[in-house]
Amino acid sequence: MNIAELFSLAAIWGASFLFMRIGTPEFGPVPLIALRVGIAALVLLPVLRSAAARGQVRSKLWPLLVVGVTNSALPFSLFAYSTLYVNAGFDAVLNATVPLWTGLIAFVWLKTPMSRPQVIGMLVGMAGVVVLVWDKIGEGQPGVWLATGAVLLATLSYGFAINYSKTRLAGVPPFVVACGSQLAATMVLLPLAVLYWPAAPVSSTAWYSVLALGVLCTGVAYAIFYRLLDRVGSAYAASVTFLIPIFGVVWGAIFLKEQVTAGMVLGCLVILLGTALATGKLDLSGYLRGKAAK
Repeated sequence: MNIAELFSLAAIWGASFLFMRIGTPEFGPVPLIALRVGIAALVLLPVLRSAAARGQVRSKLWPLLVVGVTNSALPFSLFAYSTLYVNAGFDAVLNATVPLWTGLIAFVWLKTPMSRPQVIGMLVGMAGVVVLVWDKIGEGQPGVWLATGAVLLATLSYGFAINYSKTRLAGVPPFVVACGSQLAATMVLLPLAVLYWPAAPVSSTAWYSVLALGVLCTGVAYAIFYRLLDRVGSAYAASVTFLIPIFGVVWGAIFLKEQVTAGMVLGCLVILLGTALATGKLDLSGYLRGKAAK
C-alpha cells in the first residue's frame, strides 16, 4: 500500500509540470498559481474545522505566511514562468535539486554537520545541473538561462522553507501547516493575480489544467504525502524526490511530445546520484574510510 501511494504521489507531482506547461501560456504564471493555491486551500479547508487547528493557525500566522510564500507562492510561480521557455521534463529533473539546497542551507544556517559523501553529493548534483543546462543550450532554445535560474531559485526557496518549517513550525500538525500555508499563499498572490489577469478568454483546456493543479497536484498530493509521513516517516516519504523526474519526463513525452535527449537523461542520472549521496540514500562512507585507511 505504501509503495503504491509513493508512486501515485510521484506520478501526480510529476504531472504538475505538464499542467503548468499547458496552463501558463494562457493564464500567465501568477494568475495560474494564485488559482492553484486558492483551490488547494479550499480542498484542505476542512482541516481547520476544529477550534484547536484554528488556534494553531492564529498562533503561527507569521511562520505560516513565510512558508506559504517560500514553499508555494514563490516557487510555484517561478516554475510556471520557466515552463514558458523549457519543457516539463526539464523542470521535473531540476526539481530533484531540492534536497541539495535543503542540505546546504541546513549546513550554512543551522550549522548541521555535513559529511564528506554529502559534500561530494552536492558537487555531483550541481555537475548534473550543468550537464542538463548545457544540453538544453545546445538545442538553441531562447530563454533557457532565465528559465533555469527561475527553477533553481524555486528549488532554493523550497530548501529554505523545509529548514524554516523545522525550526518555526515544529509541533504544528502537518495538515494544519499545509492548509495555513496555502491560505497565506493565496492572500499574497490574489492582488497580483487580479492585476495580471489575462485579457483574452482562457480555453477550457487551461481551466482543466488549473483545476488539476489545485485539486490533484496540491490538495490531494498533500493528503497523500502527509499520510505517508505519518505512516512510514520522512525518509521514506522523501524518496518521492527520486521518482518525480521520471514521471515528469514520461508525461511530457507522452502528452506534449517533448523530446527526451541523451543529455537530458545523463543530467537526470547525475543529479539523482548527487541527491542520493547528499541525502544518505547512497552511503559511501564505509568505502571512503577504506580508501583512507589504505
